Amino acid sequence: MALVITVSENPSEVVRQCIDVLDRISTDDSVPRNIRRSAENIKKILLNEKEPMSVRAAMVISNLDDIGNDPNVPIHTRTLVWGLSSRLESIPVNRS
Repeated sequence: MALVITVSENPSEVVRQCIDVLDRISTDDSVPRNIRRSAENIKKILLNEKEPMSVRAAMVISNLDDIGNDPNVPIHTRTLVWGLSSRLESIPVNRS
């Protein structure tokens, strides 16, 4: 399961790409159920357009950090989670 995300400065595109990866995590049967559920919750946070994009990204990065530190996460999923965090960190704070 490779993380294929192209470099993009468009925050909306970054979010769309992250949602695609979260979908893959949430449907992967090798991932524990609580982690799949967390991926679904994170996806909802990213899709909540009532919050500015930078706020959504910060909330998701915090949740991804929790997942990345869970000892039950398979290594391939942990790698995806780290990649998601890196991509979301590229969203500027001053953007909505």
